[in-house]
Amino acid sequence: MAILSADGAEALAASLDREALAGLLAAEALRVAAWRPRWTTEVDERSLPHESDWIRSAVHLNKGCYRGQETVAKVHNLGHPPRRLAALHLDGSDAVLPEPGAPVYAGDDEVGHLTSVARHHEDGPIALAILSRRAPVGDLVVRAEGIDIAASQQVIVPADAGATADIPRLTRLSRRPTAPDPRDSVSGAGS
Repeated sequence: MAILSADGAEALAASLDREALAGLLAAEALRVAAWRPRWTTEVDERSLPHESDWIRSAVHLNKGCYRGQETVAKVHNLGHPPRRLAALHLDGSDAVLPEPGAPVYAGDDEVGHLTSVARHHEDGPIALAILSRRAPVGDLVVRAEGIDIAASQQVIVPADAGATADIPRLTRLSRRPTAPDPRDSVSGAGS
């Protein structure tokens, strides 16, 4: 994408093949179909690179120091980012294209929201969504304008993304069964 003056845009348009040009909506549809998160839509102040599939393409885990490195390393080594990016293929039979921010449901539970929505020339209505890690893999529902829109999920970031170490989960101390106090049996034997 480039920002040009009006004269520069006219000169560029004159030099290009008119049939090969595409608009911004087509470019957005190709971005969504390619699972490419955008900083302004799929990312917020709580985002981790693992959630948006940026570990594969934008973060180098062995180079340099950067802000948030400890958090990124912890999620990479222990796994389980709190949210995950998913691609959704939306049912287009109602001709309703939901807006970004529309809630995504698994049954009656809200599990996330749409971040980008587009109408692709081959795939039809598609979207990117940020879902809870605990969102089930499978079919979901998007609610928009009072209509439930069926959505087939394509996993981009698995729920266990970053899990490089098989570390057993320990039960919290407050939930562990209590053992009998050995001092109770000792005090009764001495009498």
